[in-house]
Amino acid sequence: MVLRVEKTPTPVLHSTMNIVFTARFLMAFAGGLGLFSLGWSNPSFLWAGMAFDVVLLAAALLDAARTPLRGSFTLRRRCAERFAIGSGNGVTIEVQNHRPVPLTLWVKDEPPPQMQTPRREGQFTVPPRGTATLHYELLAPARGCFEFGNIAVRLRSPWGLVWRQTSVPAVESVKVYPDFRAAQRQVIEAYRLGRQGERRQRLRGQGREFESLREFVTGDELRHVAWAASARRGKLVTRQYQIERSQSILLMLDCGRLMTARLGDLTKLDYAVNAALALAYVAVAGGDQVGLLTFTRRVEDFLPPRPGASQLGVILEHLHDLQPQMIEPSYARAFAYLGRHCRRRSLVVLLTDVVDADASADLLAHTAALIPRHLPLIVTIGDRDLRAFVKPPPASLDEVYAQSVAEELLTQREQALNRIVELGGLALDVPTGQLSVALVNRYLEVKMRGRL
Repeated sequence: MVLRVEKTPTPVLHSTMNIVFTARFLMAFAGGLGLFSLGWSNPSFLWAGMAFDVVLLAAALLDAARTPLRGSFTLRRRCAERFAIGSGNGVTIEVQNHRPVPLTLWVKDEPPPQMQTPRREGQFTVPPRGTATLHYELLAPARGCFEFGNIAVRLRSPWGLVWRQTSVPAVESVKVYPDFRAAQRQVIEAYRLGRQGERRQRLRGQGREFESLREFVTGDELRHVAWAASARRGKLVTRQYQIERSQSILLMLDCGRLMTARLGDLTKLDYAVNAALALAYVAVAGGDQVGLLTFTRRVEDFLPPRPGASQLGVILEHLHDLQPQMIEPSYARAFAYLGRHCRRRSLVVLLTDVVDADASADLLAHTAALIPRHLPLIVTIGDRDLRAFVKPPPASLDEVYAQSVAEELLTQREQALNRIVELGGLALDVPTGQLSVALVNRYLEVKMRGRL
């Protein structure tokens, strides 16, 4: 999905004469000063040193005048149309020499300051009427839109006494998207773990269209046992159905205060976006319709569920600049909006987090209202540090109180999720490192069991 693009070559425009002396000039000038310093003992050295440095300075100015910037070369920045968060994104600066002699240049790019790179500058010689390139990698720490600046260039003079310096206009924007390749790898991992049951040539589960019989295994529902066939074979067999397609999946992302918390290099919302993208990829590939709803204290964005690969691209576009906000989310407004705009029965996947009794009760009340029209799947993105905090024995009274609070918060969340399951919904609470794979597997399980 990432396309390579090339920006129009940028010519070097005429500018004021910015000159930087080279090391060669400075060493020679220092030699003249050395002669000048000897003038205290012999006046001839004084005049020789002064004459040498004056001639050297005049030669440097003449050398600079013989180093034209206009028409000497053009620059081109090449980069991906879309950057991926958390992975290396290549940038190439290409210099084309228009003169019949070699050019020695020093080039320094100005990438977005938010991005990390170990190298963004370099010196090289461009052959006559040839090209040379500078390549470096950028690590994007967050999703959104970022801006490159201009490119600083120094061109060394023919005699090597000065650099002519200029800035080439090269301002452009680049969008950073969720790492779609990582989402694909997570989907492959989900398949590798074998949570798809009998998935081979096509999806099989408990849809409406009968497909075949297979041997009964623990966990199968008795209502699907084929008793007549079991009597003939002398062992229990169960009916197997093709999984229904074109069902509705709605991804709900909480963008409120708790989702701003960072877990390592990513925020909780980043983990939620990656998991939602992985699920959308699988659902679209399976023929289901996928929609998106993001909210804080109000609904920020809504995409009705639609089928097809184009919908996946639309979802990716809406997720690339999604950012959490330091405000409390409103489950009431989000679910009310859902009720008005999504009438068809859907698997409603809510990616959120709760840390207190009030938030748990609020989430529980509004989730229960979805049942039985929709099938809610509540996915909590918990704090791994909170879980780790309750494990070691406390070493002080303060740690006893802190562990007590942490255990209470975890218990409240667990009770709320258990209550959702009792009401007929689904819940998922796993470490962030397992979130995408676990969510995809839970979706496949829902499909195979015909819960929709």
